[in-house]
Amino acid sequence: MKLSVPEIVFKTRVRDESVSGDNPFIWKDVSSSEIFSNRKVVVFALPGAFTPTCSSTHVPGYESQYDELIQQGIDEVYCLSVNDAFSMYQWGKQLEVSKVQLLPDGNGDFSRGMGMLVKKDNLGFGMRSWRYSMLVENGEVIQLFSEAGKVDNCGSDPFECSDANTMLDYLKSR
Repeated sequence: MKLSVPEIVFKTRVRDESVSGDNPFIWKDVSSSEIFSNRKVVVFALPGAFTPTCSSTHVPGYESQYDELIQQGIDEVYCLSVNDAFSMYQWGKQLEVSKVQLLPDGNGDFSRGMGMLVKKDNLGFGMRSWRYSMLVENGEVIQLFSEAGKVDNCGSDPFECSDANTMLDYLKSR
């Protein structure tokens, strides 16, 4: 049975040169279809912007391996987190992310549809995405690397298989 990505609308913010001031952005709704249809995409999902493993290792790993992933026939690499567009933008700015696209799943709709929304109440985070990565071709999940131990209020933050090197090794082996 094939797994398709959920069809949702992401609430994003994009720079608009016609808007002046300190916040030159406008809201832009982007559908799953716009992101995934007729494309080969890598998505890695993580618990939250500005969190330790996500900031020190997960995002920087994909940012540094971005060109190699693209060389494997990937059209785009997205980092998905259950955060709002403003937090994702500021986080990307702080990390100096220029290649990986940061995708806000503010309400957790995509994560819920993937079966990857978990409670992180034990950390005061509320509902967040479980850590995973996946290769998606034309809206179909081809390969999913989900960290072990997925459970609400997990006492640890496993990071063994959703990293950029695992995805790159998989792509090179295809």
